[in-house]
Amino acid sequence: MIRFTRRTALALPALLAAPAARAQADWPTRPIRIVAPFPPGGLADVMARPLAARMQAAWGQPAVVENRPGSGGNIGADVVAKAAPDGYTFLVGSIGPIAANEFLFASLPYNPRTAFAPIAVLATTPKVICVGAGKPWKSLAELTAGAKAEPGRITAGSAGNGSSLHLALELFNEAVGTRITHVPYRGAGPAVNDLIGGQIDCIFDNVPNILGQIRGERVRPLATLTAQRLPQLPDVPTIAEAGGPPLVFGAWFCLVAPAGTPAPVITRVSEQVDLMMRDLEVGGRLAAQGAVTGGGGPQPLAELIATTRTQLEPVIRRNNIRAE
Repeated sequence: MIRFTRRTALALPALLAAPAARAQADWPTRPIRIVAPFPPGGLADVMARPLAARMQAAWGQPAVVENRPGSGGNIGADVVAKAAPDGYTFLVGSIGPIAANEFLFASLPYNPRTAFAPIAVLATTPKVICVGAGKPWKSLAELTAGAKAEPGRITAGSAGNGSSLHLALELFNEAVGTRITHVPYRGAGPAVNDLIGGQIDCIFDNVPNILGQIRGERVRPLATLTAQRLPQLPDVPTIAEAGGPPLVFGAWFCLVAPAGTPAPVITRVSEQVDLMMRDLEVGGRLAAQGAVTGGGGPQPLAELIATTRTQLEPVIRRNNIRAE
């Protein structure tokens, strides 16, 4: 018969914890999966692939990007939410599945407030208000005056109902007191094409998506939804400089893991994100395209998620915006 003494009882927790500690120290010992909840070629995919390559090079284990698009990012997010929190599954999340979709959909298959452990911000993509080059408005003040003079006549395209482009428009409408009419498209690309073609009047787009059209003078930028001017658009005023309210809003991408993922794993992965963003080949390319690179660990991401939820919930509910 085994006798349990007081000394044995005191030693038991350490003995039980030892295998878990060794497992974390040895991590990773098998392939890592990074889920991108959008189709190949998008910004989530563009960020996931160099991160996977960096993980593989650093730790000697395969790191595979798995595209799981659908339902505004909810399908891929649900895959990660239900994955084992063992450090082998990660999500390149975005403003939708992490912060906004809980207000845009009647229900979600996961709880975004409890399902994920934040790791790091990957990048934010500032918004810029643009009009077609053939439109008459040369400043934000002129666009605003025109929208107030004829409520509902001026149109703004977006990537779809509940997209960050749509939400930026409604934040602007509420802050300025205009009623610019929303025109949803199946993606930002078709909306930009119609902006250039004159079928719609304006767009509140992500800078990386429309920077080439601005530089080609096919669209006219009026203001950025940022606190400071962007180095990629030094001649474009912020919305406050242009006479509008101090409205700051942009899309963002992040890296999260299933809730309960060991803290040492979170730390090691966050360090790789920091290294990737300092790499000119990755971080430098993102910055050149108009994105603001991230990093800095879990806390800045947790704060960004909370701020975004606080900003978006009222405007979504007041305008009854639905992505479905």
